[in-house]
Amino acid sequence: SNFMSGHLNMASVLEDPTVERHFRGHRDAVTNVAFSPNMKQLASGSMDSCLFVWNFKPQTRAYRFVGHKDAVTAVDFSPTGHLVASASRDRTVRLWIPSVKGESTVFRAHTASVRSIHFSPDGRSLLTSSDDKSVKVCVLDIARPMMCFGQLLWWCVRCGRFTDRSFSFH
Repeated sequence: SNFMSGHLNMASVLEDPTVERHFRGHRDAVTNVAFSPNMKQLASGSMDSCLFVWNFKPQTRAYRFVGHKDAVTAVDFSPTGHLVASASRDRTVRLWIPSVKGESTVFRAHTASVRSIHFSPDGRSLLTSSDDKSVKVCVLDIARPMMCFGQLLWWCVRCGRFTDRSFSFH
């Protein structure tokens, strides 16, 4: 097809897509979505302060994660799919293990709403942006374990901030 060969024309782009699945469960407007790398799950954030991880496999329950104190504005899967990052108007970023327990680590990333979040291609850094007019790169240091919810987690976070002409960790 033209799509697979990299040659697109407007007629092929404008064809109506087919709805394969319909996911319902949020209690307020959905703000952001992301596919897992293996295409078996998707994550969604909402104004209801919740993160959902939906499974594409029919008759499989969704995971509802609660922890943010305000709207979830952005979500992203790590390249391996073993973590989901969520950003919120509560000025925090959470790292979740997308399983039934819903465990997370939280860190205050900014001084205002966090608007976007993206994992680096190697999964070792997070890129965030905020209403505090900053962009930050947060390095996930998997060599130093930390305790969270009574369980040992193998990452800690160091964030850096871009200024007019430089980048620095703090």
